[in-house]
Amino acid sequence: MGFLDNFSLKEKKAIVTGGARGIGGASALVLAEAGADVAIIDLLQGADTVKAIQAFGRESFSVQADMTVEEQVNNAFDTIKKKFGRIDIVFSNAGIAHCVPCEKMTWEEWRRVMSIDIDSMFLVNRAAARIMIADGNGGSIINTASMSGMIVNYPQEQVAYNAAKAGVIQLTRSLACEWAKYNIRVNSISPGYICTDMTPATSNKAWMDTWFAMGPTKRLGTANEIAGAVLYFASNAASFTTGANLVIDGGYTCY
Repeated sequence: MGFLDNFSLKEKKAIVTGGARGIGGASALVLAEAGADVAIIDLLQGADTVKAIQAFGRESFSVQADMTVEEQVNNAFDTIKKKFGRIDIVFSNAGIAHCVPCEKMTWEEWRRVMSIDIDSMFLVNRAAARIMIADGNGGSIINTASMSGMIVNYPQEQVAYNAAKAGVIQLTRSLACEWAKYNIRVNSISPGYICTDMTPATSNKAWMDTWFAMGPTKRLGTANEIAGAVLYFASNAASFTTGANLVIDGGYTCY
């Protein structure tokens, strides 16, 4: 067996939350191309992503669920476990950004960001681990954090997002230590400014001019440039990697 075979996900069963589009959708396709059957959990239907996964000859279906509601998360995982028989890989990717000065932010706005960006991570990670622990086969959990968990973005004001993403990084590290005894690896990715529905190429021009001035590569990244990191963490190539946070930001945080 050659080394590149370590990146194969043949016969693996994967879940991607927020997989209907953006980074989640691109990563779901890469996991499928590498050999995995992939289920999508999203508030959206995800039919286009499912069809694209099936074009690789992989099994795929979508489950609509609100990742902030405990019962819906647990039910979605139970449904997928019944259909797939097991769960090997979970990419917990659902999230939102919200830019408003803290002094003008309502409690409801703060709680919405926290609920989607950190509470849902806890619910998804816990649901995944409960199944993996019960099955005894281990697995890989990958969480979407952000460079915003390590820096304060400028000029946009996004205190809730920054705080939540810092929480995702520490959640990941904590769970990696707790679940290592079960052979469950937990890692996170921290994208920079990526061209998706959340950060489109048509974002506020003044903001983008500042971002490009502050970053060495002078451009937005793409969802496919994130998906390779998800494949690495999902694969046996990362068998000794847990508790890691991989920053993929075009060098932005180096400045």
